[in-house]
Amino acid sequence: DILVAYPIVNTQQIEKVCETLQKGKYINLMLDRLEHIELLNGIGQKMNTVIPVCIDLDLSVDFPGLHFGVWRSSITNNETLQPVLEALQKSPFLSLDGLMGYEAQIAGVGDAAKGATLKNQAIRLLKKRSIPQIARRRAAALELIRSMGFDLKFVNGGGTGSIESTIAEAGVTEVTVGSGFYNPHLFDYYQNFRFYPAAAYAVQITRSPKKGVYTCMGGGYPASGAMEASRAPLPYLPEGIKLDKNEGTGEVQTPIYYEGKEQLKIGDPIFFRHCKAGELCERFNVLHFVRAGKIVETVPTYRGEGECFL
Repeated sequence: DILVAYPIVNTQQIEKVCETLQKGKYINLMLDRLEHIELLNGIGQKMNTVIPVCIDLDLSVDFPGLHFGVWRSSITNNETLQPVLEALQKSPFLSLDGLMGYEAQIAGVGDAAKGATLKNQAIRLLKKRSIPQIARRRAAALELIRSMGFDLKFVNGGGTGSIESTIAEAGVTEVTVGSGFYNPHLFDYYQNFRFYPAAAYAVQITRSPKKGVYTCMGGGYPASGAMEASRAPLPYLPEGIKLDKNEGTGEVQTPIYYEGKEQLKIGDPIFFRHCKAGELCERFNVLHFVRAGKIVETVPTYRGEGECFL
């Protein structure tokens, strides 16, 4: 079963989804606007296929002078939800199967960053005030959906950083935790949990310009989002590696400073952790699964399968 987490409006892609549905598979498409409904229902009619759909409920919270969350869905409350539900009632080639709400300000914003005491305290306060509002908004949406005759198959919520608060809501049937399986270093800075590093990539030492300085090939795989130091890869192993502030991790080379107990030499691997879960699958062809110091399985990424989705 596949839930596509973001709306698609490419006609050819939607037609391919219909062809897959006709083969007995299940793919659910996201929507949050009347334009989405009109487009999907029209293609469903053309292909004589009923398309399962899911409504994306915005769960950002506005405080005076601050939009705490992400700019995502246009459905912010029951007033904006009702016209969408009414349009779905008049769309015979769409089946409303799900409701999704991603509380990004809880799931994706760290609150225990080093050297940022005041900012951490502010984020924790905003999170604490947001969580009850999120729960009320989702519960109200579910009540309206059911009162209008829809029977949902699933209610999707949360993210890696909001598991505890999201599963506390009675109406939620599934929680999204995909990034947590990789545990990129973005999740090192949360007060409520601490995961062990689960994935890393290696770059090879190719030069040593002077004692204690080693230059590695490649290594510059920054994460998406607002460009800041926290989006850069983080040196991992051996412990004690430091980046050069002027060069950081680079497209063609990454110099490091190291004076630890390991005797590094030309050809040795230096391991880094990525910031968010996407970089490894975008930049590397395979992932190696390691157990007890041995590679036990190798699987292709979507890049390794020749795909480029965004």
